[in-house]
Parts: sequence; C-alpha cells; structure tokens
Amino acid sequence: MTESESTDKMAAEAGNGVISKGAQPDSTTPNCEVQSKPYSAVSRSRLRQFQLLLGLATITSPLTATIYFPLLPLLRKQFDASAQAINLTLTIYIIFQGISPVIFGPLSDYYGRRPLFLITLLLYVVGNVGLSVNDRNYAVLLVLRAVQSLGASAAYAISFGVVADLCPPSERGRMLGPISMALNLGACVGPVAGGAVAYKSQSFVWVFYSLVIVGVVLLAGVGLFLPETARSLVGDGSDRSRYKSWQLSWVQVFSEQILPDKRRSREANYDDKAVSQKPTFRIFLACFRIIFHKDTIFTLWMHGSFYVVDYAFVAALPDIYTNYHFNELFIGLAYLPRGLGIIIGSYCTGKLMDHNYRVTARKIGWAAGKATGEDLFRFPIELARTRRSYWILSISTATMIGYGWTVHYGAHFAIALILQFLQGFWGTYFYTTYSTLLVDSFPQSPSTAAATTSVTRTAMAAAGVAILQPLVDAAGKGLYFTVLGLWSGLFGCVAVFVLRRYGIVWRRVRNGLDPRDNNDNT
Repeated sequence: MTESESTDKMAAEAGNGVISKGAQPDSTTPNCEVQSKPYSAVSRSRLRQFQLLLGLATITSPLTATIYFPLLPLLRKQFDASAQAINLTLTIYIIFQGISPVIFGPLSDYYGRRPLFLITLLLYVVGNVGLSVNDRNYAVLLVLRAVQSLGASAAYAISFGVVADLCPPSERGRMLGPISMALNLGACVGPVAGGAVAYKSQSFVWVFYSLVIVGVVLLAGVGLFLPETARSLVGDGSDRSRYKSWQLSWVQVFSEQILPDKRRSREANYDDKAVSQKPTFRIFLACFRIIFHKDTIFTLWMHGSFYVVDYAFVAALPDIYTNYHFNELFIGLAYLPRGLGIIIGSYCTGKLMDHNYRVTARKIGWAAGKATGEDLFRFPIELARTRRSYWILSISTATMIGYGWTVHYGAHFAIALILQFLQGFWGTYFYTTYSTLLVDSFPQSPSTAAATTSVTRTAMAAAGVAILQPLVDAAGKGLYFTVLGLWSGLFGCVAVFVLRRYGIVWRRVRNGLDPRDNNDNT
C-alpha cells in the first residue's frame, strides 16, 4: 500500500478522532464549508507586506553570523588577540543564538509580537553601534557580541508566531516559503558582503555600521507597519476595541485606519484559550518542556537531524575543496550552489506544504482551500505535513551517499557542486516542514514552539560538528557521508512512521482530550 493510498486508513485509525473520507458536513463537524469566518482580518495585500517585512527581519541572525567570518583576521590584528581568543566571539554568538529565542519567544506569546520585535531590534542596533565604536577593549567586544546575538536571533521565533497568528495551517506554507528564502539568503550573502566591505575599507568598522543601517531600517519598518498580531491579545484583528495604542503600528496611530471604523466591524474570531495569565519564570522553561512530549520529540528529531546534516556539509566543505586545489576565493564560491538550492527549495517547500494540506483535507472530507479556523485537535495535521516524506528521505539519503563517494574518489568537482545543490534543495524541506508541524501542534504558543526548534537544532548541530572531524579522519569522507545519510534516512523513516501512526493520538492526550472522541468541544 502506497503512502497516498494509506492516508485515509491511517487518519481513521488515529484515534477515530479524525473525519473519515467522504463524511458529510454536519452541525458537529468543524471547518466545513458552512463556516465562513476568516481566520484573520488582515487583507491579502497586507499579508504580502508583512511577508516582506518578516522575511527581511529574519535575515538578521544568519546575515550577522556569516558577515563576521571575513573580519576575523582584521579583528585579530586590531585587538592584538590570538585566533583562539577571536574565535571565542563566534562561540559567544552561537550560545546567545540559542538563548535569545528561549527568552523572547515565550515572552512574545504573553506580551505580544510587536513590543518584543521592537525590543530585540533595538538591542540589535545598540549592539552594532557598540561594536562599530569599540576598537580596543576585548572584553567589551565579547559583551557586545552577546548583545548583538540576543537582538538578532529572536526574529525567527517571533516571525513564526506572526505567521501562525495571521495564517491558518492550510496557508502557512505560502507565507513561510518566501520568508525561509529570505532567511537563507542572509546566510548566502553574508560572507560575500562582509568580505567586500572589509576589502574596500580595510576595516571591520564599516561592516558593523552597515549592520546598524540594517537594524535601523528594520526597526523603522516594524514600528511603522506591523501592528500587534498575537491572537491572545487582539483576536483575529477585527475588533478595534481590543487594541491599545502601543499595539498599533505608527502608521495606524497617525492615520487611524486599522479598521473601517473604531467599533467591532464584525463578529470577531477570538482565541480565548490563548489568553494568558500573568507570566512567571516558568515560561522560560516552556521550550524545554515541549521537547519531551511524545508527539513532539519525533518532530524535533526530524527538524534537528537535517540541521545537523546541513552543518556537516558546511563544516566539511573547506577541507573537501582544498583537495581540489581551490583557493580561498573559490572555496567561498563553492558555498553558493548549496545556498541556491536552499533558497529555491524554501519556495518549493512552501508550495508543497499547502498542497499536501489540501490533499489530506480533501481525502478525509474536510474543506480546505478557503476554509479557516481549522480545529487541529481533530484534523490529522501530522498526515498533511509528513506526506511524501518517505520519498524525499530516500532522495536525500542517496544524495548524501553519492556526495561522500564523489569527493572520496576525487570525481570532477562539478558533480559535487550539483549534489550540494540537491542536498540544499531537499534538506530545507525537512527543517521547514517539521518546524511548521511543531508550531501547528502548539497553536496557543507558536513562538515558544518555534523557539524550541531553535534550541534543539542548535544543540544537535553543535554536537554533530564537534564529532565531525574525528569521524572523517577515522572513516574517510565516503564512509562518513554514507553513515550520515543512512542515519538521517533510517531514523527519519522511523520518526515519520510514528508521527503518521500515533501523532494525533498523543497530541489529543497531551491536551487532555479523549483520543477516540470526535465530539469534544474543542
């Protein structure tokens, strides 16, 4: 039985809490075509504006991380420090790259996306201003790198929260695809931009000044155009009375055009379950609690394991192409095929996620398309997000094995570059799709869920890179990438099977629902 043919059977078996194929809508069935309330009051044109703004905002973390690499020799000279001492600034950045979403992601679920976005971007600007004027004090350099990372690294989690606020699960792929493209574009252009600025100016100062400009532009963009979107605070955005003045964008404050009038324009779609109690220190542990739920640990494995794969490709690349007698310039250019694959793959992944959702909804008799307000406690979102994962795992595994033996035997470098492109294309499917699945699984705290993916992938990638060189030295590149491919592929198949078979059952149990009761008032 193929994956497509088994979707209906597995949906029905998932606790009998899923509507079976061909079921007719009735008064107890949510999300049918009789439901006409939009998920959000935000128009399509404004969604596109927010998509552009969020995409630019998420660039900050990868751009700031990678634009720094060409500056290392200049920093060693300027601060009269050893290579190890300057490399510590990279470690500091990575540490706070993991800490930042843990702090600001949960806070944005409680206090809103807009204030946390403004605070983190302000931190980012302050950190870069400090770095641009500090040219002697090494201790201050370390502190400012931490501030810079705190400000830059929360954008991913907060942006994911905004997407979950504005888009139903059936349309999140369309929103996230271009945002992921922008996110990965930052990692691609960072080293090039940093090297170009440093080469022209022969100083690291102008690189930080350029990041100040980026931060100020983004701070102004969020301030001017992005209102509060957290559904726990403003519902679906249709009730003007729920907004406080600081929750409006500056444009809205001045023009007073958040709604056609200042009264409730229609019956608002509230997410009252998400209304928060006063937050305590426990909210910062929420990310870690999410990791150990049965229905989420496999999702996080899929997301994190392919981040490990991605980092393994990146970390091994200089050594591989040194053997092809590439100089530093050409080694830098060798990163571009993988980056291009990730960018194109991000766009295609967004389209594929929405297509898979519509196919799954159609097979079990749910209205997708324009339907909004999906009750994810009844909808088998695991089947939608994991659809076709077995095929893509097979292709990814074959690509990794082929890449390993290509570079092991010294085949033409063009073959290796093509395989890098393919791995970038397919690899981005897994960490984008499965991070979206985790957010779908925690609709009341999407930024906290997104922060959990950041923590998990950072820890897994750090461990993977730490053992990379000893394994390559011991086994050789061919065997190393073969083991990496089989590790990600076989364990990935197990994770996908478990999610498809038990995911909705465990998710309903976690939320205190009877896994076999289809008439819960959720």
